[in-house]
Amino acid sequence: MSQPSVILATAGYDHTIRFWEAKSGRCYRTLQYPDSQVNRLEITPDKQYVAAAGNPHIRLYEVNSNSPQPVISYDSHTSNVMAVGFQCDGNWMYSGSEDGTVKIWDLRAPGCQREYESRAAVNTVVLHPNQTELISGDQNGNIRVWDLTANSCSCELVPEVDTAVKSLTVMWDGSLVVAANNHGTCYVWRLLRGTQTMTNFEPLHKLQAHNGYILKCLLSPEFCEPHRYLATASSDHTVKIWNVDGFTLERTLVGHQRWVWDCVFSVDGAYLITASSDSTARLWKMDNGEAIRVYQGHHKAIVCCALHDGAESSQS
Repeated sequence: MSQPSVILATAGYDHTIRFWEAKSGRCYRTLQYPDSQVNRLEITPDKQYVAAAGNPHIRLYEVNSNSPQPVISYDSHTSNVMAVGFQCDGNWMYSGSEDGTVKIWDLRAPGCQREYESRAAVNTVVLHPNQTELISGDQNGNIRVWDLTANSCSCELVPEVDTAVKSLTVMWDGSLVVAANNHGTCYVWRLLRGTQTMTNFEPLHKLQAHNGYILKCLLSPEFCEPHRYLATASSDHTVKIWNVDGFTLERTLVGHQRWVWDCVFSVDGAYLITASSDSTARLWKMDNGEAIRVYQGHHKAIVCCALHDGAESSQS
């Protein structure tokens, strides 16, 4: 099989992972995920594998294969895995779970190498662009920075007591971090580097983005510059696009019939893919907010999507 230049995958509550031709909207491969729903999908930087986070396993599948079986399974979480991602060279993977832990997995060795205790269900984990700090958000409203070099928690903050942090996103250059919560609020901080490796959070903005839950917040990628956008996906069925310069509302993406759980930008920031409980994923043009493609085929809620349309970023 030849490697597609654009890899687009969706998954959710119908126990399948689907791969799509982004332009035509055709589903060309369906994988069964029999264990549970799939909470999160992430494609490795070299485009070889897709990680599917379920309950409580993470399964790694080959992207460019006809095999229905996972290549490897990561099994030490004990509850829903809500976050998964890869270090930029693809050497290790991180995960966060409702079991209250953040884990690090070396992809070249068996088992889990490190574990950090958050003491509450972890909803979201992001890797700082410096590749040495993980930032997690949990159900009790805590945000924690895990310094991988010092192997400890270097910073803790609670933007809103007892309000679950649902999603975190870091600007590609490490300058901003945004946290979205169950009250429809986004908290924005400037990230200041201290003399130590510890990151200082300087409050920059509080954005009342939606009346419902925000299920995902995402800052636009590097090649979107000079425009910097923040996308917020919500239980109010919409996705809002905010201009980071002043956090003004650029446009509202309207079309989904139910909750919008996930979104991902194309590498140039010109398009956005969204995943919804209405069992569709959509492709939106950022310049006019138009939905130009609807991906249909799932039988239940789609809660996660993954896109890799950039160059392979691997040294191996």
